[in-house]
Amino acid sequence: MLAARDNTEVRFSRQTLAAARADIAAADHAPSPLLTAKSSSIDLQNGIGAGSLANKRVDNSLGVDWLWERGGKRRARTVSAQRNAEAAEADVDEAIYQQQLAAGYAFYDLLGAQERIVEIASIERGAAQLSGTATRRVQAGDLPQQEASRTAVEAQRSGVELRAAELDQSRAQIALAQLLGATLPVRGRIAGTDWPNLAMLPAIPDAYDTDSIIDARPDVRAAQLRVASASASLDNARALRSADVTVGVSFDRYPGNSNRLLEVRATVPLQWNYRFEGEIGRAEAMVVQAQDTLEKTRNDARLELQRLRTEADVNARRLQVFERDILDGARKLAESAEFAYRRGAMSLTDVLDARRTLRATQLDAIAARVDQAKAALAWRLRTQPLSSSSSPVTQ
Repeated sequence: MLAARDNTEVRFSRQTLAAARADIAAADHAPSPLLTAKSSSIDLQNGIGAGSLANKRVDNSLGVDWLWERGGKRRARTVSAQRNAEAAEADVDEAIYQQQLAAGYAFYDLLGAQERIVEIASIERGAAQLSGTATRRVQAGDLPQQEASRTAVEAQRSGVELRAAELDQSRAQIALAQLLGATLPVRGRIAGTDWPNLAMLPAIPDAYDTDSIIDARPDVRAAQLRVASASASLDNARALRSADVTVGVSFDRYPGNSNRLLEVRATVPLQWNYRFEGEIGRAEAMVVQAQDTLEKTRNDARLELQRLRTEADVNARRLQVFERDILDGARKLAESAEFAYRRGAMSLTDVLDARRTLRATQLDAIAARVDQAKAALAWRLRTQPLSSSSSPVTQ
């Protein structure tokens, strides 16, 4: 799964996280002071007088103004940005999970496609041998030509199925390469990887453990953090009712009167006809929306956990039945039918039926193995971290 941790989708999520972290820096700073320089009292009718520039009758002023934020606005917007960045970080974890799951599914699809090729190739060889046996029996006068033609058709059909299985393998290779971010399909046979153990998964003992698993999920953590971010945004909206004060000081100079004049000023907005009801109402609605999203995410997580648990158990039992009972029975049936046919003790129709049963059983067993592997992977990823040593997909 290591390659799936850094594919395109995960990189997109990390860029979103970087943008959210930049929002913290944008929020956590005080307003910049304003420097004001001006020249006033310029007499356009009588002029500004003779002499040097310093002696002109012009009122020159240089001042600084600064906005004093009140009501905890800076802290509220910073907390909101921090919680939103933490939610984006949880989104990265969720993206990694989704891509690991998709890569694992694609990997097991490819592994299953390879197994199908092996089984169908074996079936093709058996069909060719059966066709050769039928041809020899026709030559010996022991079998009608029509029966030999049927075996030839079965052999050709097996060859077509093998080509289709090879096409499925190519598609699975391309799908896995897309998820891993590779520029070329994954070629060659995957070796050194076994199917997951069929040991039954441990049961969840009580509701407390279930809640712990749910709370640890990245999508639930992201929803929780977005509730906290929305609450901080609501605090910021309410803080707007605390009017900010703009304080300033300026140094004035007017020749002939005084060269050192000081001005101190303060500006306060008068909130007489509007108390930021719109901003507060919107922030309250966003809090409710975030809480509803959290509740839905928790509920979906609980249902998904139950589904994953059921799928893991059912698919494991299904595969056990195939490997313990059905596959052996189908193989023995086919072997007995072919042995009897070669000695003329069974009709060709019965042999072909036995072969079709074996082929269908083998392919169903492979499908069951793929389903069990996917279900076990999904359960493990959702309930415990997946270490690189146990990962079926590596770079």
